[in-house]
Amino acid sequence: MSRDPDFDADLAAYGGWRALAREQSLWAVWLYRAGRRLDRRPPGAARRWLSRLYWPLFRLVETVTGVSLPKGAEIGPGLRIWHFGGIFINESARIGARCVLRQGVTLGNRHPDGPSPWLGDDVEIGAYAQILGGVRVGHGARIGAMAVVLQDVPDGASAVGNPARVIAARGVRPSAAITADGGLPPPESAA
Repeated sequence: MSRDPDFDADLAAYGGWRALAREQSLWAVWLYRAGRRLDRRPPGAARRWLSRLYWPLFRLVETVTGVSLPKGAEIGPGLRIWHFGGIFINESARIGARCVLRQGVTLGNRHPDGPSPWLGDDVEIGAYAQILGGVRVGHGARIGAMAVVLQDVPDGASAVGNPARVIAARGVRPSAAITADGGLPPPESAA
């Protein structure tokens, strides 16, 4: 058991410690978690030295795995990346707990210094999907392969196509509005 409960949840999503030998995407997730722990260290010589070590290691892992998970992004526990390669996460993106990404996924902004996507918990993103701008993807939503998401996706809904269109899930309205506090409203109970 590691000292990082978020990485423990990531390991559980991959099936345990043995995954480090066969799942290169887990290397990127581990380095992301190490970078977040580094940022929480008190200022001093150890933090400076570890930061100097972190950046070349980040570039090496990014190049070898094709997965860019900058430590500035907010990623919840239990992240699972299937079929690593070509994955880019913007530094200001937010990913909830137990999310699944597949190869070629981009979570980015639409223009320099623009807002980045926010993913709720238990979101699944298909291969080569692009989620761009200040888009909110609700809890339990699914994004289809090769979708280009430019608008919000409510809880439990699916988005497919280019540009993506929202397909209603049971008990969820595709036109659900973002609440005043920036969150997605809870899905309506199925009748």
